[in-house]
Amino acid sequence: MKENFEYIRNSGGVEEYKLKTNDLTVLLMEDHSAPTATFMVTYHVGSRNEAVGHTGATHLLEHLMFKGSAKYNKDNGNSIWKVLQDVGAQINATTWFDRTNYFELLPKEHLDKAVSIEADRMRGAFLRDEDRQPEMTVVHNEYERGENDPFEVLDKNIWATAYQAHPYHHPTIGWRADIENISTDRLKEFYNSFYWPNNATATVIGDFSVNETLSLIWKHFGKIPRSPHKIPIMYTEEPPQEGLRRVEVKRFGEAPIIGVAHKSPEGKNQDTYPLHILGSILGSGKTSRFYRNIIDKGLAMDVSVWDHPFHDNGLFITYAFLTPETQPEEVEKLILDEYDSIQKDGVSEKEVARAQSKIRAMTAFSRDGSYSIASHLNEAIAAGDWTLYTTYLERVMEITPEDVHRVAQRYLRESQCTVGQFIPVTGSDEDKA
Repeated sequence: MKENFEYIRNSGGVEEYKLKTNDLTVLLMEDHSAPTATFMVTYHVGSRNEAVGHTGATHLLEHLMFKGSAKYNKDNGNSIWKVLQDVGAQINATTWFDRTNYFELLPKEHLDKAVSIEADRMRGAFLRDEDRQPEMTVVHNEYERGENDPFEVLDKNIWATAYQAHPYHHPTIGWRADIENISTDRLKEFYNSFYWPNNATATVIGDFSVNETLSLIWKHFGKIPRSPHKIPIMYTEEPPQEGLRRVEVKRFGEAPIIGVAHKSPEGKNQDTYPLHILGSILGSGKTSRFYRNIIDKGLAMDVSVWDHPFHDNGLFITYAFLTPETQPEEVEKLILDEYDSIQKDGVSEKEVARAQSKIRAMTAFSRDGSYSIASHLNEAIAAGDWTLYTTYLERVMEITPEDVHRVAQRYLRESQCTVGQFIPVTGSDEDKA
């Protein structure tokens, strides 16, 4: 069946093919360490592709696409959940800024079922109003869990403050009014805009043969047409930030949280790698600078540095989960002072080498099992190039102290900074407000 596919490239043991009939991208990686396989379909659409009025559409579709399709539904006695769980599969889906993915981890002999189901719901999902209405209870509960989590509320507000024009401003789950009021017809319009083979990547990792798996993909996806229209492009760019921004969230909680965020480059930018080294130096483990300068002083229970690469510009964020009596301003100053120190004096070769060793170990763990590999490839696909995963360690090991010094000077500027505070309040505080 290889004649139906165009071979594109190989990187890190992953082979890329393109299905000639509809431009579906296919990634294959054989791993015979266990008799299982992971099948994942990544759609190149996420909350980045939404706008005011239909924020949360990708996440709502994630829920509805489990409710049945032309071949797999309750009326036929073969719902998606039943078919896959009957063969011991682990199944789920996730949505984020730049992508949505649907996946199955299952015994290798049942791979055909996973491929068949994903092909059927790519263009045959029911998306019925009678399914949407009861599912809204589940979505509401998920939304409220996030609203009751101090960290998630703070994180949402930091992103909404740091980004004003770009849709990273919107939380992936959507704004409450949009979730409650979007129509099923609007969801169908969104589905018909983005859910096509030429806007998707099918990934198979595990115990299989390439020829047999390409045959399965051709069998189930080969007759699906490519989109009759161009996939809509998200062209909004965030204007340059021109000064420090602040946001406060005051709600019931036990302890303050401080977040210090700076604009970071798009995921494919080479500056991503020294920023990851910098993040490790600052916040990874007991030898990190923030552990010694903040946690060891009893000012915080945890400090983490978050630097996930996205398709467009992201955020390099330090979060400090403070001890109850600590003033956020004190820890904010310690964080910014550490940034200033690195901008002036850089970092040592020993710090860079230690960070590289930690990242090397984490990268090894990320290849433990077919689902883990598929999941990491999924994030690289979302950032714009799946080889970002396979070449990641090589790029990280090339980083020098001078690279880290340079990116600290370039990105950790006050003009690019957004500071957020979660301030816990009591009932009496609320009465005074």
